[in-house]
Amino acid sequence: MNDGKKMYWEDFSPGVRECIGQVTVDRQEVFEFAERYDPQPFHIDEEAAKNSIYGGIIASGWHTCSMVMRLMCDSYLLNSTSLGSPGIEEVKWLLPVYPDDVLTAFRTVTETRASASKPDRGIVKTFWETENQSGDLVMSMAGINFFLRRAT
Repeated sequence: MNDGKKMYWEDFSPGVRECIGQVTVDRQEVFEFAERYDPQPFHIDEEAAKNSIYGGIIASGWHTCSMVMRLMCDSYLLNSTSLGSPGIEEVKWLLPVYPDDVLTAFRTVTETRASASKPDRGIVKTFWETENQSGDLVMSMAGINFFLRRAT
């Protein structure tokens, strides 16, 4: 986790795995998110969810991504020189996420390189993993971010 200093491209080291935080899945938020963005029956209808392969209400995968995005922001992005991202290369929802699950997210930097076309910035490739309270991997993502470099 960030110790309060602004993070630059040089602060990301390949191979380092760090915990970026925890979040408890709030039942009401599961319904609110799903009703607005992903109203599939197993996200919003107790009876349909009970009779589904999940056996109960589950969070939308997009909600899980959003919760992890908040952890990313709070743990390092909001106190960094982030210039944004061209996108996520991969997202996998491996297990259902249920209300009251406690999710822990981890960040592993997989690659860093200086930009060839813009010397003031660098590229950071990252792999994020999210586990539930049992240590089961429920989601993984891989993506790219741009960060400013320190002035030399």
